[in-house]
Amino acid sequence: MPFAKEETTLAGPRFPQHRSPVLGVRWRPAEAGVYGLMRFFVHSPPSALESAPMSDYPSFKARREFLRFLAASPYVAAAGGLGAFLRLPAVSAQNGAGASADVITEAAAALNVFDFEEAAHRKVAAGHWAYMASGVDDDATLRANREIFKRVQLRPRRLHDATLVDTRVDLFGTVYNSPIFLCPTGGERAFFTDGELAVARAARARGTLQCLSTMTSTPIEDVNKALGRPVWYQLYAPSKWEACEKLLRRVEAAGSTVVLLTVDNTTGRNSETYRRARPKDLSQCASCHTGPGEPPGPVAERAMFKGIDMTGVRAPNPAMDWVFVDQLRKFWRGKLIIKGIDTHEDARMAIEHGFDGILVSNHGGRATETLRSTLEALPEVVGEAGNRIPVFVDGGFRRGTDAFKALALGAKAVGVGRPFLWGLGAFGQAGVDRIIEILQGELKLVMGNCGTRTVADINRSYIATPDWKL
Repeated sequence: MPFAKEETTLAGPRFPQHRSPVLGVRWRPAEAGVYGLMRFFVHSPPSALESAPMSDYPSFKARREFLRFLAASPYVAAAGGLGAFLRLPAVSAQNGAGASADVITEAAAALNVFDFEEAAHRKVAAGHWAYMASGVDDDATLRANREIFKRVQLRPRRLHDATLVDTRVDLFGTVYNSPIFLCPTGGERAFFTDGELAVARAARARGTLQCLSTMTSTPIEDVNKALGRPVWYQLYAPSKWEACEKLLRRVEAAGSTVVLLTVDNTTGRNSETYRRARPKDLSQCASCHTGPGEPPGPVAERAMFKGIDMTGVRAPNPAMDWVFVDQLRKFWRGKLIIKGIDTHEDARMAIEHGFDGILVSNHGGRATETLRSTLEALPEVVGEAGNRIPVFVDGGFRRGTDAFKALALGAKAVGVGRPFLWGLGAFGQAGVDRIIEILQGELKLVMGNCGTRTVADINRSYIATPDWKL
């Protein structure tokens, strides 16, 4: 039987019970992660569940509620969403079906960034995929980052010459081909052998800003060389100032002049979905990690901490406060951006303490289960910043229209993370290149359709939020 009644369970006590709102039963995954869910789900072919007639269930409403229940499941989220879950090889195999014919086999075949998700899922190691795809707690903030875009409508202005659209933007004196940038994501070699270098080459080809994580698997010197210009460097500040100073001197020597201080994840996170979906036997992780096998692994082993005494040092620093910020601001002579701000109160503090920019971010729904999307937080931060410093944003952006909406709300530029990792995991540099090409193309298209010639022309008059008071 695919389901067990409340008094009977399918698995041992390690896995929590979940109640189906439709069938009125409790179930437990019989195995770890999404494959436990398959055990009861696979008895009905995906096509049947997606398009079954109303007579197959007590009511059409019940069927829809069941699918919504599955879509909200952390196990399905770890698989990349309901659509990706229904296309998993294990589901197809247990149903006697072959691989899905619609999974792309080359980057050029992709029509949108979502086309890369399943292609990457089939190639990336299960533990690495689960770590990237998951959020925290119930993954509700991760979902909120996407769902908010449905609540923002476009208000196009017609009869403007769309042949004159220019997506270029100047960020701290460097001109990029579009305001869409690549967010810092740690350990990109977990998705493709060349990792950050493949991303850099694609960013260079597309004139795109690349941000490099403190937890990079490739040294900043090599990435800057591949990119052809300095990256913006994301800083997880070490708990020992001497280590922080040495790290920043290395960044400076490599030619990078912009640092993003991350402040939204200083105390760790409750990565529940990742822990359920990852392989239970972590011994395989020893091939590329030492220590307990928990990402990001021992800090001292990371490329940027080589030659720095990290004994007893944590990164990021859980004791970081505004006093530390003042010390950092005094030491760092380049541009300093604070990453992880989502309230006007903290935006005011950031300006008072000398930051040159604010990146509105919730770590892709991976820091705290706030239930609040970054797009919702953006207007109050922009309102506080005014014209004093630029405001950037990331979190859930998958379309050119998504970026347009953030720009209309006052963002200077928009960051993407998971999409370029999908491209990287699926096809390496070619995948990242195509991801950037698609997003830049979609942004140019919506700018032309809405009657905005330059990025600076985009403002709030081009959007409507009927059920969301700005």
